[in-house]
Amino acid sequence: MYKVSNFLKAGVHFGHAISKFNPKMKPYILRKNKGIHIIDLYKTIKNLCLACNYLKKIATSGKVVLFVGTKRQAKNIIAYYAKKINMPYIKARWLGGLLTNFSTIQKSISKMKVIEKNKSLGLYNLISKKERLLISRVHSKLKKNLGTVSQLQVLPDCIIIVDINKEKPAVNEALKLGIPIVGIADTNSNPEKINFPIPGNDDNSKSINLILYYISNALEIGRDLYLKNKNKDYAKS
Repeated sequence: MYKVSNFLKAGVHFGHAISKFNPKMKPYILRKNKGIHIIDLYKTIKNLCLACNYLKKIATSGKVVLFVGTKRQAKNIIAYYAKKINMPYIKARWLGGLLTNFSTIQKSISKMKVIEKNKSLGLYNLISKKERLLISRVHSKLKKNLGTVSQLQVLPDCIIIVDINKEKPAVNEALKLGIPIVGIADTNSNPEKINFPIPGNDDNSKSINLILYYISNALEIGRDLYLKNKNKDYAKS
């Protein structure tokens, strides 16, 4: 299932320049080559396998996973795999307090949905053009910030992060609440903060895509088992 050759082709083994090295990534470094660190792919695969087993297990229980990746190389890949398995995702920017101030965020999501419902019912045709414009501006701002997490009804049971350095606000909030983190950890990262660090190149879209392919596949298998068991229980009742 996990072929080293596929990881080599995707460039998962290419780390950052030696000058950006985080010493805590030393256990995952194979060697240096032309000024950059080379990641040990056998350790990448080992950690990826552990992460996938964990994700499959929580998906089998029907739990929610939040995908986070706002950098240019990751955002479209994050969106693709999250949509594929019907999970929430963040690709634009992390909204401060999304987790630690979740109740307030939920109120904003409810407000956005109320506006959308009223609009679909044609209720805004009864108010002035100026009022409609103000409501439209509020809705646009809410949708920009909350659109991709509007389906997040409860706090996620796990967060999957591409580039744990860039997404520090998400990492910090998850750590504060004790929410497990699965994250791609490049050679400039601190893997000790992450429950399931996956050593790998977090700047290359091919590398990101390959890792998320395995992650989403594990979640999909778990989700299908959950739905299958749920249907069995429903049939028995």
